[in-house]
Amino acid sequence: MFASLTMLLPLRGKDHSAEPLREALARRLPRPIRCAVVEEAFYEIAGDGFVATELTRGPWDPGAQHAGPPSALLGREIERVKGGEGFQVARVTFEILRPVLIGPVRVEAEVVRPGRSVQMIEASLSGEDGELIKARAWRIRTAEIEIPDDVVTTPAPPPGPEEGGKPEFFSTGQSVGYHTAMEWRSVGGGFLEPGPATVWMRMGCQLVAGEEPTPLQRTLVAADVGNGISAVLDWRRYLFINVDLSVHLERMPEGEWVCVDALTLPQRNGIGTAESVLSDERGRIGRAAQALLIAERP
Repeated sequence: MFASLTMLLPLRGKDHSAEPLREALARRLPRPIRCAVVEEAFYEIAGDGFVATELTRGPWDPGAQHAGPPSALLGREIERVKGGEGFQVARVTFEILRPVLIGPVRVEAEVVRPGRSVQMIEASLSGEDGELIKARAWRIRTAEIEIPDDVVTTPAPPPGPEEGGKPEFFSTGQSVGYHTAMEWRSVGGGFLEPGPATVWMRMGCQLVAGEEPTPLQRTLVAADVGNGISAVLDWRRYLFINVDLSVHLERMPEGEWVCVDALTLPQRNGIGTAESVLSDERGRIGRAAQALLIAERP
């Protein structure tokens, strides 16, 4: 969810496993943040790159971004690669190499496998310390295909966002961040309830200042929350960090709301997965998966 490998930073000293998360977070020293003062977007265009605003902030390190906004920014770059008319992004995988600090970033993308039916695109997001996230996407051509009605199904969506309530968040110690930039409606489970969760999300701001988000961008900005909303381990005792995010899309979402129906499966060997079904208000649009590093806090 909150793709900050700074979660690996130990909480040194006495056993803090039972202390409130707010106190644990307060003991971290904040780092200088170079960010744009923009309240209506995750990013502002700056020259040939972007500057992140504080709305990108994740909950673990006040100087690091949640993985949702940079994933969506990479999705934007993938969409802008020429030759995509009549194609749809069917799968995109993000390899999270390092924490993405709140500050200037650059993105680039190129076709590495051209084709008339399928195309592979590689993209990269970099900061002042080099490459931070590497992405690889498949674009597949779209066409009207005659398929029997009894095999073409769209599983029904969960109860809609109008039936959900605002989930309670654990305290991050920060008044502005990804958690305030997104609108949330839980129809099952949530951050403070261990176990599977079903949460609707809608962007409360633009991805890039002055631009209307695309359906792909709306999906990618939300898809990384699976391991956070469906956590089964105590945040104060355990780390469960996703090192990647893979999103498969059967179709693009309609409307502004995206639902993440998530399940986290940790194992005693220190590895886990988080799996999410993604839906819009008409039904399923695809799925997301995350590989998790599971560890006890020192």
